[in-house]
Amino acid sequence: MKQKISLRLIFILGLFCIYSVLCLAQEDMKFIKSPAFKTYQRPPAVFVHDKHNEKAGLYDCSICHHVYEKGKLVEGAMSVGQSCSDCHKVKKTTADMTPLMDAYHKQCITCHKKRKKGPLACGECHVKK
Repeated sequence: MKQKISLRLIFILGLFCIYSVLCLAQEDMKFIKSPAFKTYQRPPAVFVHDKHNEKAGLYDCSICHHVYEKGKLVEGAMSVGQSCSDCHKVKKTTADMTPLMDAYHKQCITCHKKRKKGPLACGECHVKK
């Protein structure tokens, strides 16, 4: 009996390892992290850009890669290829600037709440390995 349980456990762990390797092998997988942060309280969020956007039906890059001038959103302008930390600093520097961590959280969580889909709890994005 114990041997059957052990074999099942080994089999399940093997499947989990294979699944993990396949997930990590995806080309567009990205860890959402910034060198602007010196230390992390939680592991960086894992974000598979193309898979996420396809599933969410997001095809307008400016939705996430936005541009603001003088505190106002510039419609249709995109910051693709630019790091979030270019505009969002770790600590607030001006009255209309959103700090980096708040920008990440606000962008993702607001959209997930609005669509009533996707992770909302910390551990659902910041997964411990």
